[in-house]
Amino acid sequence: MVLLHGGRADDLQPPPLLNLPAWRMRLVSAALARALSGQPVLVAELRYRHRGWNGARADAAHDAIAALDRLREHHGDIPVILIGHSMGGRAALRAAGHPSVRAVVALAPWLPPGEPVDHLIGCEVYVLHDEKDRVTSARQSWDFVRRARAAGSSAVGIPMPVGGHAMLRRSGLWHRCTSEIVARMLSTR
Repeated sequence: MVLLHGGRADDLQPPPLLNLPAWRMRLVSAALARALSGQPVLVAELRYRHRGWNGARADAAHDAIAALDRLREHHGDIPVILIGHSMGGRAALRAAGHPSVRAVVALAPWLPPGEPVDHLIGCEVYVLHDEKDRVTSARQSWDFVRRARAAGSSAVGIPMPVGGHAMLRRSGLWHRCTSEIVARMLSTR
């Protein structure tokens, strides 16, 4: 599994050492480690070169693809599940066309209208979003899921009852849902 943290729309600086979005994903990582203990799973956390998506540059997506290429070089053709929050969810979904990626779990993703979906065929996609999120749009997430299904993906949208964008309120629910999705995917491989 590769975990991708959130960021900003535009920022060419590297993420700071005290990076709250990365810290948030470490909590997800710890929950996954507990839920999947005893299973032969490699968990990696991506650190971006730049803090922002940066328009057409799509820096976070390029960093995710480069990380997948490095994983493939070092570990061969292993199946990868991408788990991303906010900008990291967008980067994970963009990188889902990589040959190693089997599934994506996008948590409160940033999915502007027109995000590509055609490359998601054959990839399991789960999008979890609280409809009260005031940072990224759940409505845009559900539109993305509909378009991905229409393109032939097995995309699933899961409305979360609480948590907002940071997923801190009742974070255990987000962790449990993510862990259950990942465990189910691993059991069918």
